[in-house]
Amino acid sequence: MIESLENKKKRSEELKVLLSDENVLKDRSAYQRYAKELASMSDMIEKYDLYMSYEKEKASLNAMLKDKHEPDFIELAKAEVKEIEIKQKKIKSELENLLIEDDPDASRNIIMEIRAGTGGLEASLFAADLFRMYAKYAQDNGWKVDVMNTSPSEAGGIKEIIFSIEGHNIFKKLKYESGTHRVQRVPSTEAQGRIHTSAVTVAVLPEAEEVDIKIDPKDIRVDVYRSSGCGGQSVNTTDSAVRITHISTDIIATCQDERSQHKNKVKAMKILRSRLFEKYRQDQIDKITQQRRSQVGSGDRSQKIRTYNFPDRRVTDHRIGFTLHKLEAILQGNLDEMINALIDADRKKKLENL
Repeated sequence: MIESLENKKKRSEELKVLLSDENVLKDRSAYQRYAKELASMSDMIEKYDLYMSYEKEKASLNAMLKDKHEPDFIELAKAEVKEIEIKQKKIKSELENLLIEDDPDASRNIIMEIRAGTGGLEASLFAADLFRMYAKYAQDNGWKVDVMNTSPSEAGGIKEIIFSIEGHNIFKKLKYESGTHRVQRVPSTEAQGRIHTSAVTVAVLPEAEEVDIKIDPKDIRVDVYRSSGCGGQSVNTTDSAVRITHISTDIIATCQDERSQHKNKVKAMKILRSRLFEKYRQDQIDKITQQRRSQVGSGDRSQKIRTYNFPDRRVTDHRIGFTLHKLEAILQGNLDEMINALIDADRKKKLENL
């Protein structure tokens, strides 16, 4: 714990130097980024400084105890040491909580991507179910949902949908939803009542701001084409759909839901920026293998994280072995019990690691 806090303190000193640098003062986005990072760790550094000041005070008293032999002084010094240790214990607990919850992206808005996987039509129908589940959960929390790109399938299903959610502490709550969601149920087209298993992948990306990721126009290629799929006026008649390719990483973002080419480009850039930011985040996490081991699991789209079993009305999260027999309620957006269980399990793992 002390090593982690020392690294935080060292970084805070670096940030203070950067914020007084002339070049940084001229670069508004860099200044905002550094100021935000410094502010996010100020409470932690303040508590750590207090903890270390108590440590010095305790060491001084212990040194005096070795040199003094008066009984009255010894009793008084021992009482002071005990009092300091009680204060330190309280601060240590607070610091552990701050380190465990230290996620600079926790308060970010998110971009969610849901894609039908194996299972054909049944997978696309379940993708639509998951979108409704998250949209309902967002509505219940007072968050705003904005659909950015949709690829519908027959019978009301969804091949792919990308949408943003804006509000308070969204990434903190929904980051554990990334991965493969499996459904086991009898499709409406199944005559013999056999249970089919289908899969849908979910990706949760913290939304990147312009101060996080700068995209040089020279680094991207923008293509426009005609919108396709179900829709009203202007679909298939104007080149309003936009596809943006980040040349060096080959990351692509598309948007066709708006009638305006300009609006589609703005949304596509938003998606691209967040995908680039997520790539940067994952690269950083991959470098810190211990951090990877200490997490419940959030981010690997290939990981099977949850099964929704309709015959048993059961939802099981495989990462923590947590099962709820409340399938209908969960699909109606009542996700708090599942999400809180994941947050608690993640916290316990990180606490053990500390």
